[in-house]
Amino acid sequence: MGFDVVGIDMPCWDLAVNLDEYPLPNTSGPVNRLSWQGGGKVSTGIIAAARLGAKCSISGAVGDDLFGQLCIRDFKEHGIHTGRLLVRQDATTGFSVVISDKNTMGRSILYRRGTAKNLSTIEFDKEILKDTRYLFISSINDTTVMAVKAAREEGIKIMIDADSYTDDLPALIPMIDVFVGSEFVYSELFDNPDQFRKNLESIYVRGPKIVVFTFGEKGSCGFCREGYFEVSAYKVKVEDTLGAGDVFHGAFVVGLLKGFSAEETTRFASAVSAIKCTKIGGRAGIPDYDTAIEFMKTGLIHSDELDERVNKYERGVENV
Repeated sequence: MGFDVVGIDMPCWDLAVNLDEYPLPNTSGPVNRLSWQGGGKVSTGIIAAARLGAKCSISGAVGDDLFGQLCIRDFKEHGIHTGRLLVRQDATTGFSVVISDKNTMGRSILYRRGTAKNLSTIEFDKEILKDTRYLFISSINDTTVMAVKAAREEGIKIMIDADSYTDDLPALIPMIDVFVGSEFVYSELFDNPDQFRKNLESIYVRGPKIVVFTFGEKGSCGFCREGYFEVSAYKVKVEDTLGAGDVFHGAFVVGLLKGFSAEETTRFASAVSAIKCTKIGGRAGIPDYDTAIEFMKTGLIHSDELDERVNKYERGVENV
């Protein structure tokens, strides 16, 4: 069959709610918009990669509840292979209510962890890696570590969305080809935050061919064979930053698949993530490839199709 990207994740479902101002206790306030969209770091990244033209597969598990069904349906509607996504019987899928308010541009998340168990090492099908170009992970556990080792044996490149720091992360770095980390991980790894070049190079020399850290509206920086680089963030009218990092990672894989340099890939991923931020939720605003390239060239976002996606997700779970 063959895939450009295989991701491992525990998909979840989000209800994104946008307010002008978060109400005080024992008061109420109007909702501007709400939207039912899928979530999960790698899951949303895979959706972004598929939207941009990559052939993708997702491995993981969901519950046999409504939210699990919706996760699977959303993957399929984006052309993503779900044959390795298990459905746990009598289990629930993770669910979150994500509330953003325009007053502070902040975000609050109320979450319920699903009871569906993580994919085990026995359940992960290593055969899917035999004709794959990139393995995409975020969480570090027995299954993802095993998958990383299997991918390396097959000569497959490995990309990690290092969004949160765990004690297992440093030991995995030598096995990673593309390391993309968040500002939160950056602050955990380094005591000298102003020395960007030195810090990124210290990761690069441990094995990754590309090292990038993202800093939201402050832009991003990276290190690769050609040296150190910085990329400014694109300026857009922000509606919602939910999923911005996840979308960045999915777009990053696509840039590499297109043969872009590390710096060009970072700029491309920044553009895709910026466009996403103009719409509510983590997935509705993900552009296709042509829309992203046009935005990079002209600064214009052709949003008719994106508005259709917003409307589809907003109408309710039955329309996802």
